[in-house]
Amino acid sequence: MGIVVAALAGSQNATARAPTLSLDPSRLPRLGTIDERFQSYNVEMVEVTGGRFWKPYRTSASAPATRGADNAGNIPAGGNPDLFAYREPIDLSNPRLRRLAAALAPAYLRVSGTWANSTYFAESDEAPATPPSGFSAVLSRKRWKDVIDFARAASAEIVTSMATSPGARDATGLWRSDQARRLFAYTKSVGGRIAAAEFMNEPTLAAMGGAPKGYDAAAYGRDFKAFAAFIRDSEPDVMVLGPGSIGETAAPQSSRPSSSEFISTRDLLAASGSSIDAFSYHHYGAVSQRCSPGQTTPEAALSEAWLASTSQTLAFYRSLRDEFAPGKPMWLTETAEAACGGNPWASTFLDTFRYLDQLGRLARAGVQMVAHNTLAASDYGLLDEKTLRPRPNYWAALLWRRLMGTIVLDTGTHHGMHLYAHCRRGVRGAVTLLVINTDRTNAASLRLPVSSERYTLSADHLQGAEVKLNGAALDLGPNDDLPPFAAMTSPPGSIEIGPATITFLNVEDAKNPACN
Repeated sequence: MGIVVAALAGSQNATARAPTLSLDPSRLPRLGTIDERFQSYNVEMVEVTGGRFWKPYRTSASAPATRGADNAGNIPAGGNPDLFAYREPIDLSNPRLRRLAAALAPAYLRVSGTWANSTYFAESDEAPATPPSGFSAVLSRKRWKDVIDFARAASAEIVTSMATSPGARDATGLWRSDQARRLFAYTKSVGGRIAAAEFMNEPTLAAMGGAPKGYDAAAYGRDFKAFAAFIRDSEPDVMVLGPGSIGETAAPQSSRPSSSEFISTRDLLAASGSSIDAFSYHHYGAVSQRCSPGQTTPEAALSEAWLASTSQTLAFYRSLRDEFAPGKPMWLTETAEAACGGNPWASTFLDTFRYLDQLGRLARAGVQMVAHNTLAASDYGLLDEKTLRPRPNYWAALLWRRLMGTIVLDTGTHHGMHLYAHCRRGVRGAVTLLVINTDRTNAASLRLPVSSERYTLSADHLQGAEVKLNGAALDLGPNDDLPPFAAMTSPPGSIEIGPATITFLNVEDAKNPACN
């Protein structure tokens, strides 16, 4: 019952070196479901306030001056100033930005990041010239309303985190809820809504985020319980996320503070209890060459080890979830190609294999939300931060949004290609397959018993900014119109999946009962 998958002998054509995989989309069983906002994105708090974020590798000579600029001195504790470049506050009213974000709807918009831990929420529309003592940046009411208005225009639900630096504490060092209370109250007063909140961004690296000196798991546990009690009492409709950890399974461990400052997730959970609604965590497979040269290379970008690293991180945190918060959904609230702004190839088609493979893997594993970092900042942004034109990962995200529904199907275990299946978004009985060929030289072959509509992403240069759909370059129209995604019809039988290409196959006539 269920899956029909068989390895057949290769023919003497272009796929001679790869076996043909046969699959019947009508018989793929239901594996589970994902949140309708599964594919989501981050806008860093420092983008909203203005400030210093990861410097792009190709920095413009006309970068904005920082003298007298908003939050110009704000960088993570212990950070090397040379790694950062000043940004003016992002214009969240920009029509192109709003249109492109809305095309990915519905989504969660997470506004957080290391900078959020020490950002003061002001009581005025304009930010004070300098942040109060114990804070490093200021978020004005006007800037936060821009976030609320953007979220509404983009059909996004807001996820955020709290200020936790010394300025948010009383004289004894205890976290106070007054800043959080002010943020939630203002949000509601202007018709906005915060759907979910983490207490702190990346508490495993609390020192880097500006926590008080000597901050440890016991202090976190005490503070988190106060935060959770505040949410339950004052904002009962808000999901409590936690802990939002990073740095325990992959290369970003090398970017940790000293071992005495790093706090393990096990210790955080043991101290804070199980009062979370979803278990949040972060994943980066490496630290970019901006911060730690040589951790990964373009040559490794299509390797099984690189693509599987997100599964390893999930397995680590899921085991802790099972121990401390059994049954709670898993949310990956921050991820991208590499930490520290991404590598130079994070903005190219080469990273699109990781982007889509990660979505496929984690949906199959039952993760409910994956928030890419970022929408439009530094090298790992879905959009170029200067022009706001789509990068290859944006086009991949748009195809996922249009084609992959919330019901996940089981394609079984196999070798030779990365294969994922979901019920087609919005079409009863239909199935969409995602087929990723990571082999740079050999084609693969998939045999289907019915016809399908094919959408193949490819590039003449893997490390190029241009991506093609069925051979035609993707770009915005003259009025920022999205291009038509014209499918190619593939008859029943074998479908060749070219080397280093990604193909969505829409099977309208699958008649899969799991998709009814």
